[in-house]
Amino acid sequence: MEYAEYKELYNSLRTPEDLEKHRGRYDDRLLDSLYTQKTSREVKKRFYIVKQNTPRMLKEWRKGKTIMDLSTKYKFPPILTAMFIFQEDGTSKKDFWASINDPDSLESPEVADEIRDAIKYDIVYSPAANDRQRERGIWGEDLAHQWLDGQGITYRTENDLREGGEEFTKTPDCLLDRPMMYKGHKICWVESKASFGDNTEFKYNSRKQLIPYTKLFGPGLVVYWVGCLDDLECPEDVYVSDISVLDEKLEECPEEL
Repeated sequence: MEYAEYKELYNSLRTPEDLEKHRGRYDDRLLDSLYTQKTSREVKKRFYIVKQNTPRMLKEWRKGKTIMDLSTKYKFPPILTAMFIFQEDGTSKKDFWASINDPDSLESPEVADEIRDAIKYDIVYSPAANDRQRERGIWGEDLAHQWLDGQGITYRTENDLREGGEEFTKTPDCLLDRPMMYKGHKICWVESKASFGDNTEFKYNSRKQLIPYTKLFGPGLVVYWVGCLDDLECPEDVYVSDISVLDEKLEECPEEL
């Protein structure tokens, strides 16, 4: 995706309702991923700013403001807003998340209804959102496996390496049993990402995973299944693709490489 199109789409995703405006034009997984990435980044920026207002939020809640009212006022996800309020009111984090998984366990029917509203509206931190993110990750890994299996290319997964007694500080999703050639480049591993590969995401992934992989295993390929920017600046020995990689076929690697 070209940067101008990405930026316009990214900036337009301000509320869950904004996703509906783009459905049909963009893949649902792309929209969900971008909105999740944008929301989580904004949460990191505002987390402690909002947390400092927690005593005031609790007072407002006790005076009749709903969790959704306060979520809108403080521009913070509903479930995290509820978490701040509950913790300020003396609820442990463990008990709070138990109530998110089972609102019926709450003594107050009114509070339970508020929690249900928060869960319904929060498409990033709700149990259903967590399930979608997990399912998207599995979907991406399955595509990577199908792509390699379909070409008869053997590899080891993280579980394979662990069960084989091999211990590495970091392991890619697919460590190839022998190097292969991808568009003229030697690769030794494939990493599956079910997020959108923009500059922020790619730099984070490179620092935390991809560059360490190159030092441990050699060059490799990362695939952003829901899409990525066309002009990402890749570190040495890291190559990038989107779902179009499914149309590519790996070739045998010359012995001299």
